[in-house]
Amino acid sequence: MFDLDAIQRSLRQFGLDGWLLYDFRGSNLLARRILDLDAKPPGSRRIFYMIPARGEPKKLVHRIEPAALDHLPGEKSIYLTWQDLEGGVGRMTAGTTRVAMEYAPRVSNPYISKVDAGTIEMVRAHGIEVASSGDLVQEFEATWDEDQWRMHLEAEACTTSAYDMVWKLIAERTGGGGSIRETEVQAAIMDHFSEHGMTTYAPPIVGVGPHSGDPHYEPVVGKDFEIRRGDFVLVDLWCKVDRPRAVYSDLTRVGFVGESVPEKYETIFAIVARARDAAVSLVRSAFAEGRPLQGWEVDDACRKVIADAGYGDYFVHRTGHNIGQEVHGNGAHMDNLETHEERLVLRRTCFSVEPGIYQAEFGVRSEINVFVDAQGAVHATGGLQRSVVPILAP
Repeated sequence: MFDLDAIQRSLRQFGLDGWLLYDFRGSNLLARRILDLDAKPPGSRRIFYMIPARGEPKKLVHRIEPAALDHLPGEKSIYLTWQDLEGGVGRMTAGTTRVAMEYAPRVSNPYISKVDAGTIEMVRAHGIEVASSGDLVQEFEATWDEDQWRMHLEAEACTTSAYDMVWKLIAERTGGGGSIRETEVQAAIMDHFSEHGMTTYAPPIVGVGPHSGDPHYEPVVGKDFEIRRGDFVLVDLWCKVDRPRAVYSDLTRVGFVGESVPEKYETIFAIVARARDAAVSLVRSAFAEGRPLQGWEVDDACRKVIADAGYGDYFVHRTGHNIGQEVHGNGAHMDNLETHEERLVLRRTCFSVEPGIYQAEFGVRSEINVFVDAQGAVHATGGLQRSVVPILAP
């Protein structure tokens, strides 16, 4: 829900003169959510909403769609021509120097970069310094309330129970020398989600042997592998409660189809688990000490463990992503590989920690979710897998 007072407090906290929110035909989902527009059909004309650090907001809307922002407080101006629009932007930003927009310098963060370069140029032409709204977006789009935290735990109970179902199903189908296909396990997981009132944007990953070494492998009927005794299996699954504003649980675990697990799998898993735990430990220590923590620092702490073990070249993705109403949410990621994530790890945000080592024969990933609550307590949900699951163990 739009909260002007809270937004203005944050603008002052981050040293910003204002926040210029812009959308054109639904191009800026972040702005639409913050302005309580995400449930409404996008209009066909450009809209601007300027929130100053102090004082009354200002709206700029087209004559064809004059009521587009009527649900929000502030003075309204109406434009018709492109000259009107440019002049209107100049007037609504007058008296400010540094204004936030959904912009990331040199596309350093594509999750935030929602405003086109031409619009940025037009704003700058009025003498405005455009700053990234990354941490503001987190504060008002990526943070969870208590109801969302409860829905996450509800989803986590389902994702966790899905693994119990998966290991049992594989054991039943392979224990007597039989087999089960990757897509059959995938379908069983989707059924499990449906039976428990969950929804998801895409089917889970079920990868056996070399497929587990592909971080974004997608099993396809007719091209998928059979799972048999002696195989290593990776399962990455995610879902959320099928209710408005629900947030995801996203976990990855690994197992071996046998009564005991060969040393080569346990050795790699142990490295990955240490890296995972190093990331969580850093987050806990930072919040216990009350010091700011940026996403890239968490990635470095995790990645160092794997690099020091000699497998740095086999860890080919960031340590983690923000989790929200989308499984890949709009808050800070734990990343110093694909981007240099300078956004802060904020209270009431959630993110994955999921280091991996991917080789041609097999790949290991261990994924949990980390939520920092309003008091700064750090919760790891999904359970810390301590060893590879021996799927056929009695």
